[in-house]
Amino acid sequence: MNDPVLVVNKLAVRRETHLAVQDVSFEVQAGTDTAIIGPNGAGKSTLIQAVLGIFPRQSGEILVLGHPLAPKGSLPPTVRQQMAYLPQNFLFDRRIPITVSELVGLGWGQVGPQLPWGGGRSRHRAVQEALRQVEAWYLRDQLVSSLSGGETKRVLLAYCLVQPRRLLVLDEAPAGLDVRSESDFYQLLYQLKREQGWAILQVSHDLDMVRRSCDRVLCMNQTILCQGTPDHALTPENLSLAYGAEFVRYHHFC
Repeated sequence: MNDPVLVVNKLAVRRETHLAVQDVSFEVQAGTDTAIIGPNGAGKSTLIQAVLGIFPRQSGEILVLGHPLAPKGSLPPTVRQQMAYLPQNFLFDRRIPITVSELVGLGWGQVGPQLPWGGGRSRHRAVQEALRQVEAWYLRDQLVSSLSGGETKRVLLAYCLVQPRRLLVLDEAPAGLDVRSESDFYQLLYQLKREQGWAILQVSHDLDMVRRSCDRVLCMNQTILCQGTPDHALTPENLSLAYGAEFVRYHHFC
């Protein structure tokens, strides 16, 4: 088996006066989709932010592509460039007149002859190919501020495609989409996962989607309560442990 894309070992993260994440350990393999589930306040987003180096950890170890994440969140540029992040909400000043092509082009990063990820392509060609892959080339000259929620998610996926990535991190990325747009988003995401070989780590509240589509599940409430395949992790007993018995009775999980 190849080395894992991501290793988290005995991670602890403090938020103000309490430990939001305690003794969390797991691995993410290439080409797999791992979902983090749990109730509100369980530490899921804090875990994601620690993996990204946004939020400092109190203790533990994080390895990305075999490289240790420094306590202050730094990684070698060639490693950092192979990670991409889709947030729950894409917040920016809508007065900024940035076009879709310009935004996606920001994903090109500091490509140069000394760095390997450019692949010989020009920035323009990379942006064009990425937007065509997500069927959003027609949006290239539109202002980002004019996009719908579904169009914005497609453009953010194009941003991820401008450079080869190995780890894609999502924090409830489909939040705010209607049912049809969310379905379209996941269909596109998993098509790209197959084509690109991405490892995905995502926070999700959609247990039906997790059961259908994910390879592994981390059931979390400050610490990992269970982890494994959806059939193993999403049992009524494990969901009751994480969410409470009332949640399971209300949703009638089987």
